[in-house]
Amino acid sequence: MSFVKKHKGFLFMLSDFILLALSFLLGLYFRFNGNIPWELNKEWFRFIVLFIGIKLIIYYLAQLYHILWKFAGMRDLWRIIIANVAASVLVFGLNRFLVTGIPRSIFSIIFILDTLFIGGSRLLFRTISGAKNPFSGPIRRTMIIGAGEAGNMVVEELRRHQSLGMYPVLFVDDDPTKQHKTVNGVPVLGNRYDIPHLVEQYDIKQIIYALPSAKNEERLAILKLANQTKAKIQLVPGLYELIDGKVDINNLREVEVEDLLGRNTVEFDNRYLKDFIENKVVMVTGAGGSIGSELARQIAKYRPKQLILLDIYENNVYDVQIELTRRHPELNLKVLIESIRDEKRIDRVMNRYRPEILFHAAAHKHVPLMEDNPFSAVLNNVFGTRNVIDAAGKYGVKKFVQISTDKAVNPTNVMGCTKRICEKMIQSANGKMETDYVAVRFGNVLGSNGSVIPLFKKQIAQGGPVTVTDERIIRYFMTIPEACQLVLIAGSMAKGGEIFVLDMGEPVKIMELAKNLIKLSGKELGKDIEIKIVGLRPGEKLYEEILLDKETMEETMNNKIFVEKPEVLHGEVLENQLKSLKEFLSQEDEEILIQKLREIVPEYHPNR
Repeated sequence: MSFVKKHKGFLFMLSDFILLALSFLLGLYFRFNGNIPWELNKEWFRFIVLFIGIKLIIYYLAQLYHILWKFAGMRDLWRIIIANVAASVLVFGLNRFLVTGIPRSIFSIIFILDTLFIGGSRLLFRTISGAKNPFSGPIRRTMIIGAGEAGNMVVEELRRHQSLGMYPVLFVDDDPTKQHKTVNGVPVLGNRYDIPHLVEQYDIKQIIYALPSAKNEERLAILKLANQTKAKIQLVPGLYELIDGKVDINNLREVEVEDLLGRNTVEFDNRYLKDFIENKVVMVTGAGGSIGSELARQIAKYRPKQLILLDIYENNVYDVQIELTRRHPELNLKVLIESIRDEKRIDRVMNRYRPEILFHAAAHKHVPLMEDNPFSAVLNNVFGTRNVIDAAGKYGVKKFVQISTDKAVNPTNVMGCTKRICEKMIQSANGKMETDYVAVRFGNVLGSNGSVIPLFKKQIAQGGPVTVTDERIIRYFMTIPEACQLVLIAGSMAKGGEIFVLDMGEPVKIMELAKNLIKLSGKELGKDIEIKIVGLRPGEKLYEEILLDKETMEETMNNKIFVEKPEVLHGEVLENQLKSLKEFLSQEDEEILIQKLREIVPEYHPNR
């Protein structure tokens, strides 16, 4: 590192000393029209010591020697003016007691001169630095979080791709041994807690998170601090790409709301999944939906003998078909457009294709819509599922995995109640045939069709307002890939009759989620977008049920996956209740329908 770079702050202070002395002498010259009364030289000397000493101390306290002046802006010019005003007031006050014979008019002259000199010196330095700066076009002042190998590689990439206009201004790093040092010519000016004020102080427009190997909790904490600023945030690629030397600045990705939720992906030995799926005939119902399509993607990686996708809606499942055909041209893929309500068609499908593993994701899941359409919810979710359960057992499916939801726990809405009935049917069916029936229960998934995040994004794109039901409302979230991994794991671990439950982690405040999405969209809350409180919808809970009750849960080989202790089910009673429910469906009386549902699920307390 050059002497100038290493001692830049000291050199600025020395320059200020000379310029302040010059402004004082010129001030005397202008005040006395060139006829300076040198007989007062002792007073002049005492004054200049007081004047320069106080000015330099105030400049230091105002951090004028910590600013990277090549990136200075109007905010920094105002800092010089404010520091000069404060110092001049202090000098004027002390001068009355320590120095005599100094005319008051000289203070205003010197103030103007030293403001021009100090500000002008910074402007000159900025101009010269800009002339040397190889970056063309508008420059985005960039902060890099992490002064390690990844951060160093980011600096190299930014310099290699100068057309991007991202100039590395500073690092932040929690390692105290790196503080106040430089990495590849870029200073390390603080730790994570300094991010907000450093962004403000250095007018940072871009933040690059370069800690690919950091633990999830650390990443979450740092990104939340960075998200408090107005700077745009990007993340470097994963650690494996760094190891392979494939870091490319063009692969920087935007921060997604998932990055701010603190979810750790459940780890599992994929060899079990390979043994579970490879060379098997696998069927996924509801394959065009968020969960069903992701299940199909993950299953395709394990080389099934045949993958059968069943859905009633052709458009979404067609997109999945195109995607899987492109990614896995060797895959034996069959797409069926069928309704699970049609008992005869489902029977024929099962008879023809004879799946060995079946993932049942087909269901109506939209809570408010199902409150308005309870009969459709029951027909599809309960009796459609019953058709698939029966056909699976009849035609020798070995593993049947039912997709359930946290809304099945103490349900307050029709959708949750129907899913709880499905769980009961699964447990009742297990043991009657050779099929192992299991259910997997989890909370909200990020980005699923009809969920809160796509809704918020759409509202933001339309200019708002973003609608939140209640400021206190909380939900548990997980990613779609994580949810589907759990479903696959459940199938591989299942012995029959289990309800698998995932540790969903900490709950998320929906209000905070909305604020984060607004920020990540480049909008400002209260200025560009408003949040509107609209009240709870029919069937909606303020707080979701805690899924993991230690008294009712048993551990598995995976510390994030639990099994709910089975309740005592009377199969004949359930069969009679379902028969009565089905006979009643033609009567179109919602009150009696709700009563029938409560007979099957006593813990169902409608919030209608």
